[in-house]
Parts: sequence; structure tokens; C-alpha cells
Amino acid sequence: MRASAAVATALAPDGRTTISRLASAPPLTLRQTGPHTVHLVSTAAGPLGGDRLALDLDIAPRTTLNLGSVAATLVLPGEGTSELLVTARVGTGATLRFAPEPTVLAAGCDHRLLVRLTLEGDATVLWREEIIFGRHGEAPGRCHARFDATRDGVPLLRQEFTVGDPELDASSAVYGSARCVGTTFLTAQVKEAAVAEGVAVLPLATPGTLVSALAADAVQLRTRLEWGERTAAPAWNE
Repeated sequence: MRASAAVATALAPDGRTTISRLASAPPLTLRQTGPHTVHLVSTAAGPLGGDRLALDLDIAPRTTLNLGSVAATLVLPGEGTSELLVTARVGTGATLRFAPEPTVLAAGCDHRLLVRLTLEGDATVLWREEIIFGRHGEAPGRCHARFDATRDGVPLLRQEFTVGDPELDASSAVYGSARCVGTTFLTAQVKEAAVAEGVAVLPLATPGTLVSALAADAVQLRTRLEWGERTAAPAWNE
């Protein structure tokens, strides 16, 4: 299956954000749930092995978009590798909060998760990703995740990680006994690193912060990530 979906915002004459484009194709179905809030609603199983899915976000200058999902995404095995490519452009003075529910890697899946995030000027972003290592009682499938964030042509963050390699997954230097991994990228800058059990808040070389967490389950993972987000930018979780 090949499917794409898109969201675009526009600035109304009175300064409000309007959703100027909302395009969907199963399983990527979008619904506007607030003045500047959109949720992904699953309308078909997937992604399945071999699927190629693309989500495009275009946030106009001085507008706001909150994007979430109503349920976790279950990645299933099939013929070949599945792929989700998320491309986001955030204009100057605009704000994007990208915080969908977790991605669950069912046993046997082979998935690529690619993010290309481009920011202009003083754009503000919170981008959260959570990955669960399989359903209850099963080993995870394989996932290769790549995140590229750039502001005004200058790299902010380049990150890659792999889940589903038995030697890496069990290493105490990688995931150890954890069943979930998550990261949040924020444009807010912390003055110094902060560390708590299972979570680290790290300032980037250019203005920005990366929160990384490991956990035994999805609830614990979300709690740890939100602690890191509050540490870096308290206003995001108010």
C-alpha cells in the first residue's frame, strides 16, 4: 500500500490559526479536533510490511499546530519493509507540537521511521516519539529510526537508532531490560544536563534539547519523557 496525508495551516486576518489543508488516505486519516489541533485516526490496519506511508506537515509563519493520535500505531509484519516518512516545515514564529501515541513493533515486522524537520527563524517545536518493543509477551520486530532537524539550513539534530537486533537490544549499554524507548526534541535550551532514573535531558550544541528515556512499559516511559519536557520547557506541559 502507498498512502499519503497532509496538514497545512494558514494565518487568518484576525491572527487565528486555521487549518487550510487536511488530506487523508487510509491508514493515515486525519481529523480536526480543535481550532489548531489535528488527530490521526486509524482507518485500516498498518503499516504492514511493504507499505509506504507519508505524512506532510506545513505550518505557516506565526501559526500553531498540535498533532496527536487517538491510539497507538501497531506495525505488523508482511512482505518487505514498511516505511513511514514524516516531513514537517515550521515557519518563523510558528509552533508545532507533535506527540502521537506510541508505535508498537509487533513480532516479525521490519519498519523504517524517517523524520525530516525543517525550522525557520524562531519557530518553536516539541517532537515526541515513543516506541514499544512488541505486544505483551512477544519479542519486538525490527525498526530503524532516523531523525533529522534543521534550522535555517543549519543542522540541529541528526539521530539514528535500531530496535530488534537481539545483540543490541539485550546489551546493558543499549536497552538492557527496557521494553520501551522514547525521545523528545525541543527547541527550548536547558543550561545544563539533567539526569534521573531512566531519563536524560541533554542540551544540544545549537539551541535545543534532547530528552531520551528507557522504561519497562508505556506508562513509565511517558512519565519519564514528560519529566524531561518539564525540565527543559515547563510551559509545554501546563
